Amino acid sequence: MAEKRDYYEVLGVSKDADDAAIKKAYRVLAKKYHPDANPGDEAAAEKFKEASEAYGVLSDPQKRQQYDQFGHAAFDGGAGGGGFGGFDFSGADMGDIFGDIFGDIFGGGRSRGRASNGPMRGANVRSAVRITFEEAVFGCEKEIEINFKEECKSCHGSGAKAGTSPVTCSKCNGKGKITYVQQSFFGQVQNVQTCSDCGGTGKVIKEKCPDCYGTGYKTTRKKFKVSIPAGIDNGQSVRLAGAGEPGRNGGERGDLLVEAVVSQHPIFKRQDTSIFSTVPISFAKAALGGPIRIKTVDGEVEYEVKAGTQTDTKVRLKGKGVPSLRNRNLRGDHYVTLVIQVPERMNEAQKEALRRFDEAMTGVYPEGEKPKKKGLFK
Repeated sequence: MAEKRDYYEVLGVSKDADDAAIKKAYRVLAKKYHPDANPGDEAAAEKFKEASEAYGVLSDPQKRQQYDQFGHAAFDGGAGGGGFGGFDFSGADMGDIFGDIFGDIFGGGRSRGRASNGPMRGANVRSAVRITFEEAVFGCEKEIEINFKEECKSCHGSGAKAGTSPVTCSKCNGKGKITYVQQSFFGQVQNVQTCSDCGGTGKVIKEKCPDCYGTGYKTTRKKFKVSIPAGIDNGQSVRLAGAGEPGRNGGERGDLLVEAVVSQHPIFKRQDTSIFSTVPISFAKAALGGPIRIKTVDGEVEYEVKAGTQTDTKVRLKGKGVPSLRNRNLRGDHYVTLVIQVPERMNEAQKEALRRFDEAMTGVYPEGEKPKKKGLFK
């Protein structure tokens, strides 16, 4: 008879692994080697059984303590371990151990708790609104119109015809869920599913309201005012609490999430709270320096160009960027790239002036045109 492998080795975890790590390791192995996923594969079935046995010990604090002290002998009736008879893979005991695992892997496990007739919060509703670049920077107020579910006035949200009421579901006895036993490779496992007759509410409507057809709600078009905060960026959303889908069984409504779609600006680009733009300047202005006007989201500002400025020089306009969403007292900066503009068309006088300028800068003149040095008294 082959010697049993160490349970920690089987699951691939260390001896100080916590319960979450052990459960995660077993989930991976169980999904990989489960007989239903490997029909007719005896090797996979053995590995599944080996992993299940290891998990059955290491997931139980008392059994794990005895295994750490006595090893496999703890379950063979020796070493004072009390003996667990090599594990009985039948009955409800294994369902208690593995029910939640199989629920995670194959669906419907007891630990998932999806089937419930208690109050359930309504789903969130998503919408979008287009705003300009400046509106995103300074904030604004917009009005949107969406399909909104309001309580039916005829049945007051019950979904039942006037004069009648929903009755307890006979299939689940008002629990909203059905528990059934499934035969697995190693025994019986209890699973839980939402009741198909009542949809998990525990109530069945015999006579539906003719106005809302049993839904309890009527859809209308409703307008909402949305306050867009200063500094919002493209793709970010504003939350309107309680403006989403209605809840079930007395649960609260979901929220309305309005996404901001920011239009591109012809001049400005944005990154976080910084704004970037490019401003062309003439060669003379770059060489000699002087004031220029720069457009910002706050309007035009005057900036003094330094003499000898090179093309692609970057300057910072402090506090002319985007306000911070986290701190309204903070605002980013505006970064401007100065680009020397080369004229595409010039008249002859302009060309001649540039030639003379180039000659004066380089000291290279056409033959016979080099200026003569003047005497002291001339």
